[in-house]
Amino acid sequence: MSLRARINSPEEHGSRGEDGHLVSSYRAKLLEEIDLAEMSALAAAERRARLERVLGHIISREGPVLSTVERSQLIRRVVDEALGLGILEPLLEDASITEIMVNGPDAIFVERGGRVEQLPLRFVSADQLMQTIERIVSTVNRRVDESNPMVDARLPSGERVNVIIPPLSLTGPILTIRRFPRSFTLQELIGFGSLDEHMVFLLAGLVQAKFNIIVSGATGTGKTTLLNALSGLIPAHERIITIEDSAELQLQQSHVVRLESRPSNVEGKGQVTIRDLVRNSLRMRPDRIVVGEVRGGESLDMLQAMSTGHDGSLATVHANSAEDALTRLQTLASMSDVEVPFVALHDQINSAVEVIVQLTRFADGARRITEIAVLDSHGSEPYRLATVARFDAQPMTHDGRVYGSFQYFPLPRRTADRLYMASQPIPQAFGVAQHLDQLTTREAR
Repeated sequence: MSLRARINSPEEHGSRGEDGHLVSSYRAKLLEEIDLAEMSALAAAERRARLERVLGHIISREGPVLSTVERSQLIRRVVDEALGLGILEPLLEDASITEIMVNGPDAIFVERGGRVEQLPLRFVSADQLMQTIERIVSTVNRRVDESNPMVDARLPSGERVNVIIPPLSLTGPILTIRRFPRSFTLQELIGFGSLDEHMVFLLAGLVQAKFNIIVSGATGTGKTTLLNALSGLIPAHERIITIEDSAELQLQQSHVVRLESRPSNVEGKGQVTIRDLVRNSLRMRPDRIVVGEVRGGESLDMLQAMSTGHDGSLATVHANSAEDALTRLQTLASMSDVEVPFVALHDQINSAVEVIVQLTRFADGARRITEIAVLDSHGSEPYRLATVARFDAQPMTHDGRVYGSFQYFPLPRRTADRLYMASQPIPQAFGVAQHLDQLTTREAR
């Protein structure tokens, strides 16, 4: 196979064949001719341009003879290997890829459009994959080795990274990169089929009337994407504090304070948790608190904030249904170092949580709001959820698609009254329930 074919062939890209040795050879020659101290002082774009020029001179001087296309492909691969993340660089530049999964040096998978596919790419060796992993974690002052075999990190461009290596992984170093999601508006989400105009009308009213909203869903259902879109409905004059493990929210309002948790350093010190940030945010005069995800004892602090004057707060939680979201919040709040009886936590949730928006990812990769439920219980009553919107899915078609329709139900009187008092119009599709028996209600566990 010609050099050009080998360079452009995905089967050979990053392989252990002749081209892999060619890339390694030129990478070594490049590193011999540059001043690393001088390179480190340059901006990223200038550093890449300088390396490309130096490598171009090396190829002109030492060969082989290449066409313009072959030459540019080889330079790109060598510089990616020397400066970036090697064969992962083109994947990170592909906007259609939402997740990159490296299962050892020989298996690279990506997610596109909600579907996972394996790519015909591989690293030269496990050592090369480990070098790429070490380059990633070193940018955030982290270390990965046998004594610390699991690491979470974030690339400078925002992608979330998880690493797990042997001895915990039996298939070699494992690298998972979740792409930094682009911010979508609710109108754009309508175009994707995630919700419809009636639901947008209702959600806009609920956000602007300062209902406390929990966005619930399993991993990969689009919770952060929806949370970001809902946050865009908050009035521009309000002071918003966002709290996240990995900063992903991209609010456009002018008065936004972004807080991000911090893991412990290599000495095991300096950790700042989501709970620390939630507690501190209460001293920062917030109009709204937006928590990227509650997953531990910070749930209690968040619930207390919601029920003590910080109306209009938003958060996400991992759960498979609206009922499960309430149970999970109660369990997470019990993980706090403050011992609170389960009965008191139950009362706290009835007081704090007002709306749950449930997301589901279907077999065809589509992500949709499958339920909007209002918590219509009080005090120590059993949780009572009133469904006001629901997606009824049909069986999957022969082409692998899932279709269905959105259904609407009357709003509880208390919810309608509050929207009215906040001068928010009540969408006609939802009407108003005059009596409790008109509601689509159910008691959650």
